[in-house]
Amino acid sequence: MKRIEAELFTDGGNDAVVRMLGRRFPGVLMQGDSLHILRSAVAEVVEACERGDLEEARDSAGLLLADLDALLMRYEAALGEHELARPY
Repeated sequence: MKRIEAELFTDGGNDAVVRMLGRRFPGVLMQGDSLHILRSAVAEVVEACERGDLEEARDSAGLLLADLDALLMRYEAALGEHELARPY
C-alpha cells in the first residue's frame, strides 16, 4: 500500500468526489459496499431480461438510472462549485 495526497471536492461519504494528483479531472470514490449494491442492481436487470420479464427489467433499470443520475448530479455539482469543466 502507498499513501498519497488527493484533493477532496465533497464530503467523504459513500461517493466522494476526489482528484488524484496528476489527474486533470476528479473522479468518484465509491465504497466497496456501494459498488456491490450497484453491481447487484445491474444483475437484477440482467436476470429479469433473461426471464423475459421486461416490466421488472424496466422498473429495475429505472431505479438504477435514478441512482446513477443522482451520483452524476453530485459529481457535476462538485465540479461546478470548483469551477471545473466536465470531462464530457
